[in-house]
Amino acid sequence: MSAVSKPSAEAIRQARAANPSMRERDLAHQLAISEAEFVAAWCGDGVRRIEPDVGRLLAGIGAVGEVMALTRNEDAVHEKIGVYENMQAGAANAIVLGKDIDLRIFPKQWSHGFAVEKRDGTDVKRSLQFFDAAGDAVHKIHLRPASDVVAYEKLVDALQREGDEPVAIVPRVPQQRQPRAVGADAVRERWSAMTDPHQFFGLLRTLKLERLDAVDLVGPDFAWPLEGGVLQAMFDGAVAQQIPIMCFVGNRGCIQIHSGPITTVKPMGPWINVMDPTFHLHLRADRVCQLWAVRKPTKEGHVTSLEAYDARGELIIQFFGKRHEGEDERGDWRQLVETMPRLQQSIVA
Repeated sequence: MSAVSKPSAEAIRQARAANPSMRERDLAHQLAISEAEFVAAWCGDGVRRIEPDVGRLLAGIGAVGEVMALTRNEDAVHEKIGVYENMQAGAANAIVLGKDIDLRIFPKQWSHGFAVEKRDGTDVKRSLQFFDAAGDAVHKIHLRPASDVVAYEKLVDALQREGDEPVAIVPRVPQQRQPRAVGADAVRERWSAMTDPHQFFGLLRTLKLERLDAVDLVGPDFAWPLEGGVLQAMFDGAVAQQIPIMCFVGNRGCIQIHSGPITTVKPMGPWINVMDPTFHLHLRADRVCQLWAVRKPTKEGHVTSLEAYDARGELIIQFFGKRHEGEDERGDWRQLVETMPRLQQSIVA
């Protein structure tokens, strides 16, 4: 999109007034702008620019107390209520390992930040919102009634951005899937030699493979495609059998993880929704084009994941049975996944 074709801040505000119930993300898409540009239209009127500095953010966010952390991609929204604690920040990676809020952060992808206040009568809703260079949300933090507003304001002051230059957006260039550089034997050799699931990312880098290509190539003893209705069956089985799960939703800048049981699953139209007290998940099941069960070796045996991919072959969401490092996988989770209906053959071209 050209800079000339973009609406002014006033036009964006008028569009919001004309569509008060439309989600901001959807309205931004309708206006052919990024969500970051949409939020920036209110700068000086409840919105302040802040630095997307992960180190300073983590240094101060714990004092704010209970908040809601939100991480999403195009097809899944992951929300956790809790406190930011047990944090470590580095230039390339940062982690939050709290009891409820569990994050893997990639600071180089954080390009824009805003402190947002919205008034609803006498109520004020406050949030910190961070976006990548293309203006897509990487992470948001919403205050709750129990949050410490004084600590929040102190953090916003610490993150204050100097200057009032406009938000500079770098449109994302669609990436073409690369041809496979290796065959199944090379993938199987390295895959079978893994002793930790995290070694999978090194496998992809070394073999120059897309994630889904590796899953497809490795063979049915390590990965197999599943029928489409399996996703709802997984949720139903985890609830009925009280199987604690791990649920990963991520984007380029952040991965957010839920670890524990789920109890309330409510399908609504194309969405599968988890509506538990401290965990909400909203998943567009109709956008899931491929479902795979994936088995990765560990020192203790192997771990089994359920992985959902979109039409581009990008990972939407990933599930495991809850486990700690060094523990064997839960037998009930493994059985749940391994007994799900399989497709007869690979569906990757």
